[in-house]
Amino acid sequence: MLPTHHQPRSPTPSAMSKARYLLGRHIPPKPVSPPGTLWSQRATEVRDAFLHAYDGYKKHAAGHDELLPVSGGKVNNFNGWSVSIVDGLDTMWIMGLQDEFYDAIPMLANLSFTTQNTFVPFFETVIRYLGGLLSGYALSGEPILLARADDLGKALLPALNTPSGLPMFAVNTATGETRAGWSQSVLWAEAMSCQMEFKYLAHLTGRAEYYEKVEHIMDIMDRTKPSNDLFPTMWNMQNGRPNNNQQSVGAFADSAYEYLLKQYLLTAQSEPKAREMYIKAASGIIDNLLFLSPNRKLLYVTDIQNGRPSHVLEHLSCFLPGLLALGAHTLDLPAAESERHRWAASGLAYTCWISYADQATGLGPDEMMMDSGGAMKWMDALNVWDGEGRPGDVPPGLHEPPPVKSGSRDYRARKTSYLLRPETVESFYVLWRTTGDEIWRERGWEVFQSIEKHTRTKYGYASLSNVDDASAPKKDEMPSYFLAETLKYLYLLFTDEELVPLRNWVFNTEAHPLPIFQWTKWEQAKYGIAKNT
Repeated sequence: MLPTHHQPRSPTPSAMSKARYLLGRHIPPKPVSPPGTLWSQRATEVRDAFLHAYDGYKKHAAGHDELLPVSGGKVNNFNGWSVSIVDGLDTMWIMGLQDEFYDAIPMLANLSFTTQNTFVPFFETVIRYLGGLLSGYALSGEPILLARADDLGKALLPALNTPSGLPMFAVNTATGETRAGWSQSVLWAEAMSCQMEFKYLAHLTGRAEYYEKVEHIMDIMDRTKPSNDLFPTMWNMQNGRPNNNQQSVGAFADSAYEYLLKQYLLTAQSEPKAREMYIKAASGIIDNLLFLSPNRKLLYVTDIQNGRPSHVLEHLSCFLPGLLALGAHTLDLPAAESERHRWAASGLAYTCWISYADQATGLGPDEMMMDSGGAMKWMDALNVWDGEGRPGDVPPGLHEPPPVKSGSRDYRARKTSYLLRPETVESFYVLWRTTGDEIWRERGWEVFQSIEKHTRTKYGYASLSNVDDASAPKKDEMPSYFLAETLKYLYLLFTDEELVPLRNWVFNTEAHPLPIFQWTKWEQAKYGIAKNT
């Protein structure tokens, strides 16, 4: 039932790489989709978009981190280690672009992770670089990728040598010196978004330190017992205790909630502590952070400070529908709880979709301020509806009002930019795979058409400065996550065959799929896992 890292699910390799592919323990799967079908044509268009973006990067920014898609320039903003290549590596494999994949191997083999006088951000380096190398290895079996992941993992470990064991913001991978970021506190997302990568690396290499360092962070959180089962967004580096009373699923916390569930799934559901933390947190989110807007009754998630909601909805928070859907799909929850999670996933995903469909460009703003006058907690509305005998059979927040191109939208854009972000289409993909409802594919197709129409440039794809003004200037940036996440999720959404089955693989927060694995007997004994199962 559960595969090891030697069981990939990927398109048949090209003739050039096929011999090398078959030398390993990998069996090429069936073709992706019947040629000529509507969805296979759409998947091909996404692959063509990836090639346009990646070719622009190779021609104009090779050796640097990211392409500047408006000017054709280049920038080093993530360590100078060619993040666009490492981040896009598994996308190449999944899309059947094995020639591009193997062309990148020599660069990766010679990449130096010990740059003098450079401090690299721990969180971003883990999810983009370490996750990308590990996923590339899991899909292809290329041993150099595991060797480089091990090199990088060892270079990053000093970030965890703090009084509390929570990670410093940045580490010099040559000297081991560490440095704080803009805040002296540790963001909860940054502390809790390294477990998947380091636990898988521990399993592949046998290095116990990888597991022990990141599991120590889990122990800190398990002992905290936060109010409402929601974790504060900032933590003290010295004593490992909360530094504030803000609770959110936005930028400071998003992937932390994600990793509670996903590390449990990744390790073959063998670590019940993570499962229990996720279930409690998911209920805390639903009970405390979900609201209905006053007019269209749109379901949205916001943050609270000292118990008071801000009514700000971040695009980053649009990962939550996919997470709730994945949890309801994979966990044996009580029927009423599972139903509530699925409802929340559907209603939240629709609001994320409507934030796109409302705009002139068909793309969603980075932050919205929801109308707060008359807004009410979703659970309060749900309890009223339930008490009235569930009239109309459609729960509050799930009735899907149509887009509004002008006039009252129940919100105003607080940040009008679209940054090529993946969270909304990520949730569409998970919802489609867990429910089978094709409407999420159709909505994803509309998003991709808008991306093609409004963000494509001569060199690649560019972020937008104003989603509600098609004539507004583009931003000269193409983040690596556009290659790693946005285009990958769209491609998988349009591919009939499930190339990366959710029963066998788990995506990290940068959309790098890692294979579900089982701890060996010695690992269970070493880490105390067997006695917990």
